[in-house]
Order: sequence, then C-alpha cells, then structure tokens
Amino acid sequence: MKTLLLIAGSFFIIIFLVSTILIYSFIKRRDEKTESFLFINLFIIKHVSKYKEITKIENGKVGLLFYVWLVSINLALLCFILLLSLY
Repeated sequence: MKTLLLIAGSFFIIIFLVSTILIYSFIKRRDEKTESFLFINLFIIKHVSKYKEITKIENGKVGLLFYVWLVSINLALLCFILLLSLY
C-alpha cells in the first residue's frame, strides 16, 4: 500500500510540474509580464489565476490546464497525507 501511494503521489507531482510549465508557457506566449522561469514556483498562484482569467475571456470558460493543475496538486497532497497516516 505504501509503495502504491508513493508511486501515485510521484505521478501526480510530475503531472503538477508539467501543467505548471505549460501554464507558464501559455502566459509567456500571450506576452504577459512573467518573472524568470527559475521563480516559477514562487509566482505560480499568480500565473494560474492569470491563465484562468485569459482563457475565460478568450473561450468563455476556464482552460483545461487549470483543472489538471488543481486536481494533480490536490491528489499529490492526498497521497502524501495518506502515506504519513500509514507510518
């Protein structure tokens, strides 16, 4: 069980990181002011809210990456909490 939670948590963290990078590149392509890529995790909440705002204006609904980002970080956190409860 512990190994399964560890693998699932790692998978969700990878999905979170990939979606974070894709959101950053989306914002960068729209010529929005963005900080250096090295500081992406410090400003990720700002980038995600900007992504949500831009996609809602362009398409009338929030973009898919927002939900992928949100679900992946929550599932990774859930796996971590469950893993701690097993120890």
